[in-house]
Amino acid sequence: MRIAIVGTGYVGLVTGTCFAEMGFDVLCVDIDECKVEQLKRGVPTIYETGLEMLLQRNIKEKRLNFTTELRTAALTADVLFLALPTPPGGDGAADLSYVKKAAADLGEIWSVEDDPGYHVVVNKSTVPVGTADAVREILESAGLQAGTHFDVVSNPEFLREGVAVSDFMKPERVVIGTRSERAADILKTIYEPFVRQGNPILVMDERSSEMTKYAANSFLATKISFINEVANLCEQVGANVDQVRQGIGMDSRIGNLFLYPGIGFGGSCFPKDVQALKKTADETGYDFKILDAVLKVNDRQRKQMADRIIQRFRGSLEGKRIAVWGLAFKARTDDVRESPAHYVIRGLLEKGAEVVAFDPEAVETTRTVFGASIKYGSEPYEVLEGADALAVLTEWHEFRRPDFEKVRSLLKEAVVFDGRNLFKPARMKEMGFEYHSVGRPN
Repeated sequence: MRIAIVGTGYVGLVTGTCFAEMGFDVLCVDIDECKVEQLKRGVPTIYETGLEMLLQRNIKEKRLNFTTELRTAALTADVLFLALPTPPGGDGAADLSYVKKAAADLGEIWSVEDDPGYHVVVNKSTVPVGTADAVREILESAGLQAGTHFDVVSNPEFLREGVAVSDFMKPERVVIGTRSERAADILKTIYEPFVRQGNPILVMDERSSEMTKYAANSFLATKISFINEVANLCEQVGANVDQVRQGIGMDSRIGNLFLYPGIGFGGSCFPKDVQALKKTADETGYDFKILDAVLKVNDRQRKQMADRIIQRFRGSLEGKRIAVWGLAFKARTDDVRESPAHYVIRGLLEKGAEVVAFDPEAVETTRTVFGASIKYGSEPYEVLEGADALAVLTEWHEFRRPDFEKVRSLLKEAVVFDGRNLFKPARMKEMGFEYHSVGRPN
């Protein structure tokens, strides 16, 4: 089985590398020549735990290759996964221009062949309901016949950044959206090695598959916004959200995952996918009120920590130096897209603060956003020296057990704003810190 991955972004690179690791012959395609050359050398273009080792091993064993030539992939691969960007447009709808362009290019390549053969085109990108139909129509407009020359499948990814390799190699479930038995059998053959422990391969129609991805991410985003609202109310009534979270999380109907309060959700998926599902609902005339609330709560939560810091310093941060631990939107990634930490930093800069930040992986990706408007440290304690306060904004393990005596000695004032609830309030008080967290008594 020969597999092509069109697009070597986060999803495409992980998908292609993991397929190669399972023994498939994989060719990854990208239009960025510099990126392709870097990947050919075995240097990942993203930070993801365990990816570099697998990338280098499969390149060495010649199961994984990279090219800028879509034609080569189109004429040699049996299955082509489209793992292309679908960024939000100005109205919140997913931009499908990359997906449609790839489909049109494939149609043009195959249409000039006397016998184009049969190919399965798989939408791996997160796409709105109806995208599989749109791709099918584009290919048919090139003179190709669905079922004979091609089939289009929706196969959403459920990868968590930071543990994406593990998620791909041992998926909780695989969703295959197609009404073609032939295409379904091919996809099941590809994925069977990944689900030997008995996790299901679910076959459904294309639109249900597309909806599944958006519904899953929107529900998880809803849980995050809900616990953030609970945390905010806990502060008003004197309750402790840690205890509340444990109390409700032990209910099997609720579960304890995604019930950690903080400074809101970010990343490349949740904000974009909630907006896209809301846009889909709007286009049908359905008022999806919960999604409106999720987005509004998250927008408020991402700005709230900056407001607390500003309030603590009486409305102005002129002349104040704020140390920041954490820049990525979550731990174990260098991804800063829609990072809540960046929202906090913008709020601090607007009030005149000098921001000095450290992150184990996301300094360079942050530098592309803020440039020289903030300063960067090479290790966590470096940024503390002379700072008026520390703001912990990403839940890296490295931040959970610091040398508190050293932290206190380096800070100008022993003030800590913990946006991820990494430390225990009672312990911080014992050590002489003025400590602010989310949803817990100070």
